[in-house]
Amino acid sequence: MEVYLVGGAVRDLLLGRIPAERDWVVVGATPADMLAAGYRQVGNDFPVFLHPGTGEEYALARTERKTGPGYLGFETRHSPEVTLEDDLRRRDLTINAIARAADGKLIDPVGGQRDLEARILRHVSPAFTEDPVRVLRVARFLARFAPLGFTVAPETLALMCDMVRAGEVDALVPERVWQETARALGEPAPQAWLHLLRDCGALARILPELDALYGVPQPIRWHPEIDTGLHMELVLAAAAGLTREPRIVCAALLHDLGKGLTPRERWPAHHGHGQKGAALVQQLARRLRMPNDYRDLALLAARWHSHVHRALELRAGTVLELLETCDALRRPERFSELLVACEADYRGRGAFTARPYPQAGYLEQALQAARAVALTADDRTDRSGEQIGALLRERRLAAVAALPRPWNPVE
Repeated sequence: MEVYLVGGAVRDLLLGRIPAERDWVVVGATPADMLAAGYRQVGNDFPVFLHPGTGEEYALARTERKTGPGYLGFETRHSPEVTLEDDLRRRDLTINAIARAADGKLIDPVGGQRDLEARILRHVSPAFTEDPVRVLRVARFLARFAPLGFTVAPETLALMCDMVRAGEVDALVPERVWQETARALGEPAPQAWLHLLRDCGALARILPELDALYGVPQPIRWHPEIDTGLHMELVLAAAAGLTREPRIVCAALLHDLGKGLTPRERWPAHHGHGQKGAALVQQLARRLRMPNDYRDLALLAARWHSHVHRALELRAGTVLELLETCDALRRPERFSELLVACEADYRGRGAFTARPYPQAGYLEQALQAARAVALTADDRTDRSGEQIGALLRERRLAAVAALPRPWNPVE
């Protein structure tokens, strides 16, 4: 029985990064051997065991054979006769197909070290096309490693395009699409994920609401980049520079979905796109079974980003209505996340990247001023509940109106 460190942990160590987790492959063992050694078996598709001390995953070396469509249509074979090289050759990318022995020796049958040095994401073999999840994984890895100079090998991109044309991506279940999407949005360069999915044709199949934004123009005065799809890529880049919280990045990504519904004869204007976009967010959230906290923040961004951008122009009453409608008085943390998503939207406009965005600071001050208002016992004496509520709102309005405003209105 031989044990090897494999996959992402070896890749990250070679890149000088600290691995987030460690996975191991066991060669020359049976499930009975692992159980006898005190490991605990998990999973039904193939034997994976948890180490009795570290809790890390140890998998028996295995091979796979395609038996049906989608990512579940596989027959897995594991036995003591399966070699380490057999196991590595079934993996997706060469940089993920390197193993390290206990003595530090590297086993690299498919040139993963070479591709790490060349900064290339390359498939291991033609069997890459058998699992549609790999299309999403390559896009996610590009989102992680693009800042290090990584690109996708042309032949790998060609295979991804073939998989989309063959309908393999259509077999992906919503939960897996969402899992990969959420992980990609937490990477340093999520715009690379979006661009690659568009390049291979997968975006139109799994996120058609986003694909519909490409080629849709916007007013050049406020959007020097013009194309709404390009705007989304710039927004993702800006969002990743402001936060690594995927929930906020997701809200920034989905804020302009309504522009994909604007009739051509009305271009480049998009009146009412916020309300239309909110409906599309609901549709997308249901289809992908998006968690409620992601959905709710994305709905706020779609519906209210234009109001946030115009905050310095709004009357105090409208500002207070915005705070109330967004439930900011009860959930100030979520409102702060909305402001980050809106700032990413503003900065994702080409030449606007370095401009100040005082709207966020002003709305935070307005929220603090409104939340600081409190009624005394005398204020409540001889007043009905409705009257108390009206008095509280009146004083909140006065507190917001008293705030000084910087001047930098944005449409």
